[in-house]
Amino acid sequence: MTNKEIAKLFRAVAASYSIKNEKKFRFQIIAYQKAADAVDGLTTQLEDLYKEGELEEIPGIGATIKGRLEELFKKGKVKHFEDVMKGIPPSVFVLMEIPSIGPKKAFRISSHFHIKNPQTCINEVEKLAKSGKIAKLEGFGEKSEADILRAISEFKEGKGKTTRILLSYAGEVADQILDYLKKFEYVKDAAPLGSLRRMKPLVGDIDIAATTTKPKQLIEHFIKYKRVDRIIEKGPTTASILTTAGNQIDLMVLSPKKWGSLLQHFTGSKDHNVALREYALKKSLSLSEKGIKNLKTGKMNEFSKEEEFYKSLGLSWIPPEMRENTGEIELALKNKLPKIVELGNIKGDFHIHTSFPVEPSHDLGKNSISEMLQKAKELGYEYLGFSEHNPSQSKHTKQEIIDLILKRNEEVERQNNLHGVKTFKLMETDILPNGELALPEEALEKLDATIVSIHSVFKMGRTEMTKRVLTGLSHPKAKILAHPTGRLLNERYGYDLNFDEIFEFCKKNNKALEINAYPNRLDLYDELIRKAVDGKVLLSIDTDSHAVYQMELMRYGVAQARRGWATKSDIINALSYDEVKKWFSL
Repeated sequence: MTNKEIAKLFRAVAASYSIKNEKKFRFQIIAYQKAADAVDGLTTQLEDLYKEGELEEIPGIGATIKGRLEELFKKGKVKHFEDVMKGIPPSVFVLMEIPSIGPKKAFRISSHFHIKNPQTCINEVEKLAKSGKIAKLEGFGEKSEADILRAISEFKEGKGKTTRILLSYAGEVADQILDYLKKFEYVKDAAPLGSLRRMKPLVGDIDIAATTTKPKQLIEHFIKYKRVDRIIEKGPTTASILTTAGNQIDLMVLSPKKWGSLLQHFTGSKDHNVALREYALKKSLSLSEKGIKNLKTGKMNEFSKEEEFYKSLGLSWIPPEMRENTGEIELALKNKLPKIVELGNIKGDFHIHTSFPVEPSHDLGKNSISEMLQKAKELGYEYLGFSEHNPSQSKHTKQEIIDLILKRNEEVERQNNLHGVKTFKLMETDILPNGELALPEEALEKLDATIVSIHSVFKMGRTEMTKRVLTGLSHPKAKILAHPTGRLLNERYGYDLNFDEIFEFCKKNNKALEINAYPNRLDLYDELIRKAVDGKVLLSIDTDSHAVYQMELMRYGVAQARRGWATKSDIINALSYDEVKKWFSL
């Protein structure tokens, strides 16, 4: 089974527990949901790890689930899973793939209307909804029926399906291939191409280029990659493989003297290259992956470095993330491109979830404060802001919430400057539908600042949602709006906000918008980052880490900031500890 199939199986098990008794099996539901997320994020197939005896290396997979996986790979099935899913129609797990239809809703519809066939269930439900029969079910109604019809329609159009892969996944797959290619002694250089090199949040293909004086030998080395499922195509300078994870990897090999030309041509974007070609034609020049040809003399100039390619056209080098034909060529001609932010500029991370038991409204982190600080030291950070989700309002009294915050604060203060990294006492606080913050005033006063965010009631209208966000951000302790659009890549669109109002408010009141580096968020998106930068609105690049290893995701947040042309001066966590401390107090 592939990772995708195993993740789907884990979600089916979690859904089955939820249908049977959500309260009784709460911990099992959480465990299998987390395991599914962990498997989805892997770049190596679980079956390969099983064969190599490395299943225990996977974060989020405990001893019990590890045992289930071993049984799955040995026998092709798991008796415990069959027992858990017994009595639940197969149609339920198909209907769950449609956005807005959860396990209980899918089970209710399937059971009431005796829908069992997974191949026909979606069409059957659509037909029932169109005839008005679902609205008559207790607890549904006309609005719910209309929502189901819309969700099915969008599902059939491909919305909500994973048609492109997340940048972080594609990046890690590419990194593994690049490391392997560079073990070939005659490889001079190797790099990703296309949307992956431009660091787009969603990547269509994994294309790799390499330069060597021995192309045939490199091709042979490439097709012997240990996780090749089959060789799709092999030629003298190109090859394609399908990995055991189901990823197609295309390799293109060129001589070192043409490396710069190839890299520029196949990085794109299409719009950038078209505009560049039009500019070159006015100078009687023709651009290709082979170099720059003078149309008057017929002479072809080759380029071993990409910088030389741009320089020969009279342009300064344009970073790949900026190559979208949004004004970068014009500025490069004047040597006025902004110096965009780099990973080395980042001095800390404000969005860190630890395992400290604050009994939150959402999920806890996996690692301790100390472990996170140790990782921060390794990353060369000056500081970390600890921002666990606020304690659950429904499960605690006001005083209990305050006491939990105080205990967490004591631990953060106790470990301040541990491993040479300073700390900030933050919290990720929900903005409730009425705009109030989900923490009592006495608790907010005990924080250096708070990140605020939306985690519920996403379908409010634009005016209403904007008012909600601005009301939450108005609190003096609220300094950063986390994952501002609420989008989840390949899963849901963001909620609707009037960003002109948001930008104006943030600039006037010294607030910052987060660029969330978590792989399925990368939120803000680049167009809004560009507008924020143009409007002099402050930004914060954070990882939203729930485990130590996720702190490495910062590079994707920085890439997103670069796509939005953000510079070091636009980024709050490029400031020193003392400067940040002062800003929090403003």
